[in-house]
Amino acid sequence: MEIDHFSHGWLTPVVAYVMSFTGSLLGLRCMSRVRSGSPFDGWLIAASVAIGGTGIWVMHFIAMLGFRINGAAIKYDVPVTLVSAVIAMIVVWLGLCLAQQRRLGGQSLLVGGVVTGIGVGAMHYAGMYAMKTDVELGYDWATVALSLVIAVIAATAALWFTLNVRGTLATVGAALAMGVAVAGMHYTGMYAMHVGEHHQMAPSGAGAAQLLTPLIVGVSLMTVGMLFHLGLTEVGGGGGALSRRPATDNYWPTRD
Repeated sequence: MEIDHFSHGWLTPVVAYVMSFTGSLLGLRCMSRVRSGSPFDGWLIAASVAIGGTGIWVMHFIAMLGFRINGAAIKYDVPVTLVSAVIAMIVVWLGLCLAQQRRLGGQSLLVGGVVTGIGVGAMHYAGMYAMKTDVELGYDWATVALSLVIAVIAATAALWFTLNVRGTLATVGAALAMGVAVAGMHYTGMYAMHVGEHHQMAPSGAGAAQLLTPLIVGVSLMTVGMLFHLGLTEVGGGGGALSRRPATDNYWPTRD
């Protein structure tokens, strides 16, 4: 049996990258409007949903629509799939909060990046665990470890971008880079997989079109709504919003 990551050609990886770029861009724009150091700031939560939900989770499962094991049936465990989406959004939110912790000093970005990267890896492999098939699946653990290293590096870079990047061109460039990093982690993790013996018992769960398509469409529509709201929201006077935060005991102010 052979694994095919591109059963629909370049359609799924290209669309997956576009969604990762869109989620990253939206998250960066949301972060530029954060006005307070509160972890429950509405724009910070919106950034977490955009980056974690659209930029990471939707990217992963659009790419999975192109995944096929020739001669095997593939189903998805619905609760685990939904949990993986929650994991993606929560770890991005946690990483953004940690990256701003003043009490951690210069280590705040690294701590936030490590936590977020490991969380993104957990989301990826939870999504893979949600995939049920009638063949035995195994992983090359060296490649798994490499995918986690890529996830940590990508997460650290993404957090740096969200806290420091200002200006339209710089934001677009940062979102393009974030999309490449997320896609790189995903496909590295996917190439860690190998198949073994065929089982007689058919897998249980929902089919890809039955489960993933409605979820992806739902999150994508939410992203469009957030983009529309973002476009209608006025930004007060120049400079980065994060740089205008008051320096409190908990949060590390950034520079323009």
